[in-house]
Amino acid sequence: MRDLLMNAAERSARYVAGVRDRAVAPRPEDLARLDALRGPMPEQPSDPATVLALLDDFGSPATVASSGGRYFGFVIGGSLPAALATSWLANAWDQNAALSVMSPVAAAIEDVALGWLREILGLPPSCGVGYVTGATMANFTCLAAARHALLGRAGWNVEENGLFGAPPITVVVGEEVHVTLLKALSLLGLGGSRVVRVPADSQGRIEAHALPPLDGRTIVCIQAGNVNTGACDAAVDVCSRARGTGAWVHVDGAFGLWAAAAPRRAHLVEGVNCADSWATDCHKWLNVPYDSGLAFVRQPTELRAAMAVSAAYLQTTTGREPWHYTPESSRRARAIEVWAALRSLGKRGLAEMIERSCQLASRFAEALRDGGYSILNDVVLNQVLVSFGSAEETKRVIREIQNEGTCWCGGTEWHGQTAMRISVSSWSTTEQDVDRSAAAILRIAKKIRT
Repeated sequence: MRDLLMNAAERSARYVAGVRDRAVAPRPEDLARLDALRGPMPEQPSDPATVLALLDDFGSPATVASSGGRYFGFVIGGSLPAALATSWLANAWDQNAALSVMSPVAAAIEDVALGWLREILGLPPSCGVGYVTGATMANFTCLAAARHALLGRAGWNVEENGLFGAPPITVVVGEEVHVTLLKALSLLGLGGSRVVRVPADSQGRIEAHALPPLDGRTIVCIQAGNVNTGACDAAVDVCSRARGTGAWVHVDGAFGLWAAAAPRRAHLVEGVNCADSWATDCHKWLNVPYDSGLAFVRQPTELRAAMAVSAAYLQTTTGREPWHYTPESSRRARAIEVWAALRSLGKRGLAEMIERSCQLASRFAEALRDGGYSILNDVVLNQVLVSFGSAEETKRVIREIQNEGTCWCGGTEWHGQTAMRISVSSWSTTEQDVDRSAAAILRIAKKIRT
């Protein structure tokens, strides 16, 4: 076992050391070689070292170098050194984080990290938190707590009686709501298409003055960080409208909620602490390995009531039991990487990492604007939208930069216009990465234009 793990460590270290120098997207020939991993399941056991070598030799070249400094697709961070290393150790521990009796260390680390998270994000110190897979399940978990609370106030126990015959709940979203929040609503039986949509401004921020009348059976969903522009909804205005009505305000802050940890960006999320629940990812801007999400709910009793189950054979304590706050029962101890990231960065390091991403996004936008192309958004966080002319020209630039390999950027549609979307989310991205990537994009765009 020791020799095998040392072998795995050497191969992993070699991969990490080379990820900055390789093409960001795998080459077609590397993808073709994945056939070596296919075939019928073997009849006989295989040597573990042979299995490891097979995966590394044929799998590693076919990966996307999203852990490097020149991956700007979606909103994907890398893995901080401390988070990656502790993830290896956590996998060796192989802890089930459902109950404290199953893993006292996992439960203790969850508690420590929760205190730090509440503080750096400016959330209520008593709020309940669940560690989940990502923002989709964080939204699901928070909205399940909202559903429980609002129906409970109306005299309906949704966990016992379901939604058949339940009093209706109105869900209000902005026109630029993220699709994963709609998915969460659909999974909860609240409907992804029956929501009330409120107009958004040119940056995707919800128009708070256009909110419909709110009451005690209304959930208002706002964003901290629009997935295209990075813009944040005016939480102060929305929460003030909701205050006193009994309405529940939920914040989808998959990446933008982390702006609260950076003093120069915290004004963008002013007022989010007045909401009732918050969803965010850690594998985005905190740069921990996949998967890692957080569901925060102001009243822990509402979250626990929506998530907790009990059985006679379970050995629980009087303290916080992790599985009372998440949809999953058995799950990995994902709080370990969160704790390691926060411990290694400290408040100052985290703030600097967030601020650096924002500054690099602005540097990217300036280079492309200086090259003669249109930046379609106000670059306030880490997102940049750029048009290279017609829809077809922009799509060609996106295709060719992905194939060329210097960097990887995706595409989107913004207010009827095709755009390249650039997301600077990795701790390892440098000014040199941005300059090199911008130069490659401009070179390709010029070739297509001429």
